[in-house]
Amino acid sequence: MRQMTSFACGDDLLVGTLDQGDLQTGIIIISGGNEIRSGTFGGQAAMAAHFAALGYPVFRFDRRGIGESEGVNTGFENSADDIAAAVAAFRTAAPQIERIIAFGNCDAASALVLFHHKFPIDALILANPWTIDAPSGDTEQPPSPNADAIRARYWARLKNPRSMMDLLTGKIDLRKLASGLASAAQKQQPSKLAADLAKALARSEVPASIFIARKDRTAMAFMGVWQSTLFTLAKARSDICLKQYDSASHSFADNASRRWLFGQIETRCREVSMQNE
Repeated sequence: MRQMTSFACGDDLLVGTLDQGDLQTGIIIISGGNEIRSGTFGGQAAMAAHFAALGYPVFRFDRRGIGESEGVNTGFENSADDIAAAVAAFRTAAPQIERIIAFGNCDAASALVLFHHKFPIDALILANPWTIDAPSGDTEQPPSPNADAIRARYWARLKNPRSMMDLLTGKIDLRKLASGLASAAQKQQPSKLAADLAKALARSEVPASIFIARKDRTAMAFMGVWQSTLFTLAKARSDICLKQYDSASHSFADNASRRWLFGQIETRCREVSMQNE
């Protein structure tokens, strides 16, 4: 059963949706970019329905200034109070909950990394985290790739035997290839956001699962910094896992990508539930 609810965040009234379930592990979905709580192509509403059918209560909401919620949208960097209020509202609406898993895509994943220590969360699920010092905007239309993303893309192509055959047979434009390699060779300082994410993950005590759409530009940028020394301490944590799927869909919108993502989340939900029994 699905029901709407409202709750306070400071002086503003936020609107959320609860998909009811009987289990004691709940899922809260944080919207990325300027998305409303239903998500891109209704993806978050579909996710909520899927997991509620498995018995997990699922809560999603519009942060301030988005969708049906009051207030001013000041971006994910200022969303800590919104998420904290939503977590509290979720526990009130589904009082049987003992554990909460938080899911976020794009800058919602980044917000969870930065702020999860401010509210009671038992596990993080982070999809294609945002690492660029610029607004993410619409999550299916990320900006032009930075040097990290370009390097990741060209490295993937160079490892593909088919790409080498295309190069030898003249199917690849050598001028474009040279331009791309020059861009990839540029040394780029990690963004402030990437550095903040690395520090937050390194000191966190909450287990995290990171799911990557390998061909997505935002994901490529994340993998560029993840594979650097910046995230060495975070990668040393045994309770952080990273898995990749061969997709270009930033929000895992196509059927195959969605099935993979939902399967990974199902596994994580079972693990969290069993660990706390």
